[in-house]
Amino acid sequence: MRLDLRRRVEAYVENVELALARLGDGLPAPARRVVELARAYLSDARYYMERGDLETALAAVAYAEGLIDALRWLGLASFEWEPLSRLLARPRVVVAGTFDILHPGHVALLRYAYGLGRVYAIVARDSNVRRFKGREPIVPERQRLEVVRAVRYVHEAVLGDEEDVLRPLERLRPDVVVLGPDQWASEEWLARSLEERGLRPRIVRFGERLECGLCSVTAIACRVLASFPPDRCPAAEGG
Repeated sequence: MRLDLRRRVEAYVENVELALARLGDGLPAPARRVVELARAYLSDARYYMERGDLETALAAVAYAEGLIDALRWLGLASFEWEPLSRLLARPRVVVAGTFDILHPGHVALLRYAYGLGRVYAIVARDSNVRRFKGREPIVPERQRLEVVRAVRYVHEAVLGDEEDVLRPLERLRPDVVVLGPDQWASEEWLARSLEERGLRPRIVRFGERLECGLCSVTAIACRVLASFPPDRCPAAEGG
């Protein structure tokens, strides 16, 4: 019974998130204020859901749903609610990456994955960053994990495996795997490797590259180095 309630609360939260994403930015000022209140209630719902207080989470998301539904009935917003049965059966979508200094490119990837289903993000271990990228991660793995968990498109984030990069996929058993535009794995190799483990997810590649000056970790790191001389940078603590 408790598990069923959690799944339903998660579905209500996802429905409100999808509706808010469809509202766009062209709302009149009073409607924007109502949307701000709905987002605040939605944030409360996530907070209580993460702490296991499902009844309070349900009450908070119901307030959010009612607010934006009122906008729809008043003709101030146009969207349709997703059927609850469809949300409860949303595909399990996996995205993996380093997520070292989160930037708009990462957000675009996670938003795209969210449009396909419930997102589970695998955050690369520090040792694997050294192995595959040939450098130290800028941000330690635990901090990167916490930042990715805070992204509203992500249902759950986990650390990768230091021995076998595909092992987390065996545990998560995704319906869809989304590859980033620059990820090293090919669709063919990944499909073949997962099939050998009894997994047959749909594999898609997010091909959009954002045209912005700071849409890569390298660009951000170079800007930081140019802006802050070494004598102004204290030594990092905690590795």
